[in-house]
Amino acid sequence: MKKMTEWYTKAMGYLNNEKGAQSLEWLGIAALLILVLGIVSTAISDQQGGITTIISNIISKIQEMVG
Repeated sequence: MKKMTEWYTKAMGYLNNEKGAQSLEWLGIAALLILVLGIVSTAISDQQGGITTIISNIISKIQEMVG
């Protein structure tokens, strides 16, 4: 019985360890951030007027939505 208790305690220790899961979450957030930055940089490089035109377009779209 003592041996089973030791195995159970050891198994529960591994199951309750969430360090790996938290690391995966941070890696996912970092990958998403890199993806968004890549999309934004591609959109900026394709624009003729540059960043000011993009910001003006964003502001005008927000003003159209708000009313």
